[in-house]
Amino acid sequence: MGDFARMAFPNESAAYREARNALLDAEIALRRQTETVAAMRRALPPGGEVPEDYVFERIGAHFRPEPVRLSELFGEHSTLLLYSYMFGPERDSPCPGCTHLLDSLDGAARHVTQRAALHVVARSPIARLAGWAHGRGWNHLSMLSTAGNAYPSHYYGNTAALTPAMREQRGYKPDENWDEPMLNVFRKEGDGTIRHIWGSELVFAPDDPGQNHRALDAIDPLWALLDMTPEGRGETFFPKVNY
Repeated sequence: MGDFARMAFPNESAAYREARNALLDAEIALRRQTETVAAMRRALPPGGEVPEDYVFERIGAHFRPEPVRLSELFGEHSTLLLYSYMFGPERDSPCPGCTHLLDSLDGAARHVTQRAALHVVARSPIARLAGWAHGRGWNHLSMLSTAGNAYPSHYYGNTAALTPAMREQRGYKPDENWDEPMLNVFRKEGDGTIRHIWGSELVFAPDDPGQNHRALDAIDPLWALLDMTPEGRGETFFPKVNY
């Protein structure tokens, strides 16, 4: 990776420094690959126009549910991020994987929304979602109910839109459907046209042996921090909703 002055910590061995320098070179290569992938994402051609102006529900004035259209969710921005939360009405409690991620994103939301609109959508009624967010202490995330619209199936917030080939490859039954943690990005053009820009398709990509899908690790500080430890993520650990 080229010559540059390397660090050294107190009392480290020569073997440690040699291995650490090799790791640093790999980390630099990964950083560059991350930048390359981000540039490829930004350079994608325009995606497909959304088929309809979906109607969601949010908590409005006087804490009453009110409808809001997809086109309104952009606010002052031209870019919109929608995270599909695995908290449908059939669940007694939400997905712990989604929940720990949203614990972190709540802190980031105040910063993200300086540049793009960000909302969390789920199939549960909006009163249930708002109550959960309040109890969780999420003060910066905007919660929306899909209110029975077609958004989750159109944009893979659940498995309803999987093709028979995808179901067969993954061993899913034809009548089995559940929510998925999909992140989708949309852009509103100057004439008001809304296009899909990117979705976290790694959610549905085949897993590597010994791994889960890791589709949203790039925005997940929990796994990033554990990857820095000697023990790593562990073989059995998975976050809980409550401890």
